[in-house]
Amino acid sequence: MRAWFEAEGFTEVETALLQASPCAETHLHGFATERVFPDGRREMRYLPTSPEFSAKKLLAAGETRIFELARAFRNREAGPLHAAEFTMLEWYRAQAPYEAVIADTLALVAAAAPRLVWRGHEAETGRDPVRLTLAEAFRAFAGIDLLASVGGHGETDRDGFAAAAAKAGVALAGDDSWSDVFTRVMAERVEPALDPTRLTILYEYPAPEAALARRAPHEPRVAERFELYACGVELANGFGELTDAAEQRLRYEAAMDEKERLYGERYPVDEDFLAALALMPPASGVALGFDRLVMLASGATRIEQVLWTPPL
Repeated sequence: MRAWFEAEGFTEVETALLQASPCAETHLHGFATERVFPDGRREMRYLPTSPEFSAKKLLAAGETRIFELARAFRNREAGPLHAAEFTMLEWYRAQAPYEAVIADTLALVAAAAPRLVWRGHEAETGRDPVRLTLAEAFRAFAGIDLLASVGGHGETDRDGFAAAAAKAGVALAGDDSWSDVFTRVMAERVEPALDPTRLTILYEYPAPEAALARRAPHEPRVAERFELYACGVELANGFGELTDAAEQRLRYEAAMDEKERLYGERYPVDEDFLAALALMPPASGVALGFDRLVMLASGATRIEQVLWTPPL
């Protein structure tokens, strides 16, 4: 991986682990700690769920192509594909469209292994991937018109979306939000229907599901976000990056309001991150689960099998 990035002119960086805020997303959860100064003053700090905030500060400072094999930390997560502490491969290209980092992602996965394996499914990395917009995937696999429930300014029709999901046979809870319904349809109808023998790019996510991505210029209801799946496993998540600080603040605060409603907690705004957005050039970036890629390249079935010291 390092050789690939070096050949592409990237600089490897190493960002700090103690952060003012761990993330800006409703359903991601960070680990909290406390910094104590010599004079006794105390400040809350968080371990990052990804190095994204720090990387964008570096882009604002003038870096143009950067990558990091970063330690990332996510609370409330466990299972065959999840660990509380893991390695995130994250990279950014300034002045590049997100199609460029989609191409990066496919090239990196192909460089990692000629084929990926997971629970009996095998995908050749050199084949052209399947490409579907989220609207196409919801229509094909769930019979749902996804964008009918999304407005041009990010507003959503929760009840109409829930009715369509229920008609498709998706089980819902009475207090499910629009985002909850989206997640349930993805988990129950879309992801299981993806061809496990082909790499799949899902792109043009609805704007409410892309907290840090810019809206697509041709369709305000969707954002420049994509995900890469292999053997049914999500490997990477990338964006055309949002650089509008005012819009990002609104999204940040809306996500924290929803987090507080659902989980009884919220994270502070990273003001330095928002200030950096005002200086940051147009850019695109990707976060790839490095341990998951190692799993699929080696035939492992649980993430603990590829971690030197799995979290307790």
